[in-house]
Amino acid sequence: MILDEQVATIRHGSPAYPQALLEGLRSDAPNEFWAAGPLQPLDQHKTGFFCSSQCPGSIILKTFDAITQMRDEGRVLIGGFHAVMEWECLGILLRGRQPVIWVPARSIAGMHLKPELVPAFDAGRLLILSPFPPKDKRITAAMAEARNRFVGALADRIFVPHAAPNSRTLAICDQLKSSGKQIVNADDVLKEKS
Repeated sequence: MILDEQVATIRHGSPAYPQALLEGLRSDAPNEFWAAGPLQPLDQHKTGFFCSSQCPGSIILKTFDAITQMRDEGRVLIGGFHAVMEWECLGILLRGRQPVIWVPARSIAGMHLKPELVPAFDAGRLLILSPFPPKDKRITAAMAEARNRFVGALADRIFVPHAAPNSRTLAICDQLKSSGKQIVNADDVLKEKS
């Protein structure tokens, strides 16, 4: 499936433009961003998801358990789902019934949607967002960093199973924590189960 006709432009000043972007990014808030899928998940409580690509095995299983728990509780997760473990977590989330928000670090105009994403997208459970214009089709480190700031601004809290020392993940977590965002790890999430 190719995302093209499904992509809408959300401009600053429109009722669909989230206030959280203005509050979280201030002068860096994009004038517009692109969306494919239903926008209702933007109005729900959202947990941002970041994880360093090199994740210790002891944390991986806890992370899968925490993701499964959040899925079963109906929580909306938002993230780039770029690293291998993050992509695996997206697969777990897509087996649920709750909405999921995916923010790739590139434009979504003309994007080929992977077959495993199509059922959730067709069911209206997958919202795909991008702060990048149609010309930005190749992922760069700078775009990944901008995407992470975009995700962090939209999220109400941040789930970080692992942030490697001196990593970009740790840097974005430090920025978000200093701005007042709650940062939780897998142990924190698993303790929330009632």
